[in-house]
Amino acid sequence: MSDGPAARKGSGDPGPWGAVRPFSIKTKLGALVVISVLITTGLSMIAVHTKTELRFITVFSMIATLLITQFVAHSLTAPLDDMNAVARSISHGDYTRRVRENRWDELGDLARTINVMADELEAQDHQRKELVANVSHELRTPIAGLRAVLENIVDGVTEADPETMRTALKQTERLGRLVETLLDLSRLDNGVVPLRRQRFEVWPYLSGVLKEANMVASARAGMTTGSGGHTRKDVHLSLDVSPPELTAHLDPERIHQVVANLVDNAVKHSPPHGRVTVKARPGPQPDSLRLEILDEGPGIPRTEWHRVFERFNRGSVNLPHGPGSDGGTGLGLAIARWAVDLHGGRIGVAESERGCRILITLPGASLSSG
Repeated sequence: MSDGPAARKGSGDPGPWGAVRPFSIKTKLGALVVISVLITTGLSMIAVHTKTELRFITVFSMIATLLITQFVAHSLTAPLDDMNAVARSISHGDYTRRVRENRWDELGDLARTINVMADELEAQDHQRKELVANVSHELRTPIAGLRAVLENIVDGVTEADPETMRTALKQTERLGRLVETLLDLSRLDNGVVPLRRQRFEVWPYLSGVLKEANMVASARAGMTTGSGGHTRKDVHLSLDVSPPELTAHLDPERIHQVVANLVDNAVKHSPPHGRVTVKARPGPQPDSLRLEILDEGPGIPRTEWHRVFERFNRGSVNLPHGPGSDGGTGLGLAIARWAVDLHGGRIGVAESERGCRILITLPGASLSSG
C-alpha cells in the first residue's frame, strides 16, 4: 500500500482528494457553532422587540440547536457505522465489501483508504489461492513421472539399472526444487522471483523434457477417465532444433515449466495417433530463443486467442480433448505465460494451417535485464 492514495496523503502530498477540503469536519463543526450562536442571538433580538418571555426563546433556541446538531452528528456517525461493518467483514475474511465514497471530508479520505486496503487484501488472498493451485498443478507432473518409473521397476517391465534410477532421481530433484519454491513465499508475494540463468544446449535439454512428457503419458496409461480409460500414448512427440548446436542463456527450470505445460496441453488436444512438434530456432537478437509448439488438434478459435493464457480457462471448443484427456485444470498455459513473462519474453497463439501453434520468443540476458 506504499504507493496508494493513503500513502501519498501521509507523506504530505495532497493527492487526488486535495489538501483543502471545503466540507471538512472542522468546517462543519465550526459552522454548527456559528449557526447555533446566530440562532440564539436572533431569537434573543426577536424576544426584545416582541417582548416575548425569555423562557420561550430559550426553549426554541435549544430545540433548533439540538435539531441542527442531530443532523450534523448523523452525517458523521452514519459513515462510521458503514466503515465498522466493512472492517468487521474484512476481519472475517470477506474482502468483497466496500465503503461508499460519497464524501469529501476526512471521513471520505478514510473511506477511500479502507477501500484501497480491502483491494490489496483481496488481491493478496487471490494470489495466495493461485499459488496453491499453481504448485499443486506443478507437483503432479514429476510425481506422475516418478510413479511411472517405480511402477515399471516393481512390475518387472524395466530393470533398476543406473539409467532408470537417474531418471527417477531427476524427477525427485525437480520435486525438491518445487518445494523450495514454497519456501520463497515472501519473494512471490512481493512479485520478485529470481531467475537463475545459465547457458545450456537446447537439443539435449528439450530431449529430456519430451522424455519426461512420455513418462507422464505412461503414468496416466492405466488411469480411467471419463472418456473410457483410453490413453494418450498414441501421440508422437517430435523435436526439431536448428542449428543442432543451438544454445540458450535462460533459466532452465522456468523453461521446463513452459515447454512441459505446453506439450502436456498439446497432447491432451491431439487426435488419436497425432503428432506434437517442438521447434527451436535462434531468436532475432543475440542470445535469444524462439520456440514453437504445434499440434494437430481442433485448434483455438481466433475469438479465444486473448483468453487462452488466463487462469482456469479451459476453452469453449466442443470436445476439445483427445481420448484419455481429463481436460486439465486450466492452469498450464497460465503458468507458461508467467514463466515467459519473468524472462521478459512473449507468448501467444499464431496462425496455423492445422491445429494449434504457440509461438514463444525469449530474449537474451542482456535485453531482458535492461
